[in-house]
Amino acid sequence: MKGPQLLEQQVGRLVTSAGAFFPGERAVFRGHDLHASLKDLDWLELYLFGITGRRYTPQQMRVMQVLWCSTSYPDARLWNNRVAALAGTARSTGTLGIAAALAVSEAQIYGRGVDLRAIEFLIRARIQVDAGADLKELVRAELKRRRGIAGYGRPIVRNDERIAPVMAIVREQGLENGPHFKLAFEVEKILLAGRWRLHMNYAALTAALAADVGMSPREYYFSSMIAFLAGMPPCYLEAVEKPEGLLFPLPCRVMLYEGVARRQWRR
Repeated sequence: MKGPQLLEQQVGRLVTSAGAFFPGERAVFRGHDLHASLKDLDWLELYLFGITGRRYTPQQMRVMQVLWCSTSYPDARLWNNRVAALAGTARSTGTLGIAAALAVSEAQIYGRGVDLRAIEFLIRARIQVDAGADLKELVRAELKRRRGIAGYGRPIVRNDERIAPVMAIVREQGLENGPHFKLAFEVEKILLAGRWRLHMNYAALTAALAADVGMSPREYYFSSMIAFLAGMPPCYLEAVEKPEGLLFPLPCRVMLYEGVARRQWRR
């Protein structure tokens, strides 16, 4: 069924499995009473349950906690944090500043775009390897098609400072034997042995761990949306506490102007 008939079925009603609010009575969250059966969940558990409809083990939750904590940098020079800080120095509201900073976190080079490409590649590669494909050939094909593999290489420095602390928690919780996790390191070995010399970065590591707990690319996208969030409010708050417009001022002398030269205006 489609078109007007499908629309007619939805008039005046909401068909949902996500949840519902019954004023003065209860709130239902994915089929569970939010204030009764889900009252013991911490916020991240509830957030992930809302996205996936699944519950995770304490070990998996410990790892996912460190994934998001380890990349929340309160540095206003970073591209998305700069948006939050500029909102503060311009005296915009905190909600608008943080929302804008989250929006630009979808960057294809640094943010969610890389995350999506990383998990899509690892899931696709694992399926093909399990079917008998040669991983080296898959890596070469991906490099040829995209001129890189999401989650490998870093533009400023070779090593990623987030890998070691995340790995320590992964091993502590016994989650280092997942198939996508192992595959991610096999890809790194291929890239290091070849002429590319690309190390794994945070994006490949987190994508592999997300894939190993059963997340689809879309679920991973929503779960990783908050990865930078904790570093944003400090940038906004520090900027808003200083005089207005003080953040990253640009004097005219640093501007490179190549337009029309100075000219006299007729009266």
